[in-house]
Amino acid sequence: MSFSIFKLLFNRKMNQPLLVFNEKGIYCQKADVYIDAWRPVDKCIITHGHADHSRWGHKQYITHTNNVPIIKHRLGEIVVTGKDWNETFSINGVKFSLHPAGHIMASAQVRVEYKGEVWVFTGDYKTEDDGVATPYEPIKCHTFITECTFGLPAFKWRPQSEVFNDINTWWSDNKAEGKTSVIFGYSLGKAQRLLRYLDTDIGKIYTHGAIENMTEVIRPLCPMPETTRVTRETRKEELLGNIVVAPPSAHGSTWIRKMVPYVTASASGWMTFRGARRRRAIDKGFVLSDHCDWQGLLESIEATGAEKIISTHGYTDIFTRYLLEQGYDARTEATQYEGELGEETEKEQE
Repeated sequence: MSFSIFKLLFNRKMNQPLLVFNEKGIYCQKADVYIDAWRPVDKCIITHGHADHSRWGHKQYITHTNNVPIIKHRLGEIVVTGKDWNETFSINGVKFSLHPAGHIMASAQVRVEYKGEVWVFTGDYKTEDDGVATPYEPIKCHTFITECTFGLPAFKWRPQSEVFNDINTWWSDNKAEGKTSVIFGYSLGKAQRLLRYLDTDIGKIYTHGAIENMTEVIRPLCPMPETTRVTRETRKEELLGNIVVAPPSAHGSTWIRKMVPYVTASASGWMTFRGARRRRAIDKGFVLSDHCDWQGLLESIEATGAEKIISTHGYTDIFTRYLLEQGYDARTEATQYEGELGEETEKEQE
């Protein structure tokens, strides 16, 4: 190899960004570690337990301590190390730490620092304190890698207290009509948020087996109301007037037939669009998301002080175009993260 070629390759390696996107995930070459890789790798830092961010097959996992039982429940026996909030750990001279993302229980942002340069990857996040996840904390950085699942001005969330008041009123009205209320939410995250704020003065809370299984893992980490698992022995007379929390995959299944007469609802950011409710054949839609809305994304970016913004999944092109107009050095990167579509953690079982 000639000296000129060696020098070119050396300079290229030296000038490589601290984090890069390749065919396996977000990669830090200096530490030889991935973040939320979508293909099996040797060592991977995991932001949270949803299926599109924590995948099976890595040789070693690093995640927040409270996320360890969650991903073990999903992935089985894995080699995993838990870290606390703000705990710095070094790999080959690169400093890493985990910081609250506010998305779901134990969801984390990953801060990466090398020789004074700081990058932050948000994973999925939201800025409203939902009383379940540790609240989001903005982290100062030079480069901010952000999701933008709901990166359109049309997405503007109401305070969750107002949304839960509407949900409980809906449940109470259904009870007065002698009907069972069935509300759909993802088994990890949305379901626990619903359970936390359903008004048990109205009636009993029943759960689909997949939600009950995940909630049993989370109960030691966060107060949850008493719930009753729906089984084959559960009679529809027991359910009348009460509420059932189920994953979206249960809608239209044979499992739900025992609920008759029932009324359905979905709690999702996509309920902003009436067409989404019609396509899913849902009676009622409640706009409740575990992701940032448009304003939350913009305020989060501003709070970091970052000059470079990388958008990973969601309405990336529209959102990045807006950031460029605001003077940011912004771009998009293709990933296999799916936003709310990736929050169905596995094939749901009764």
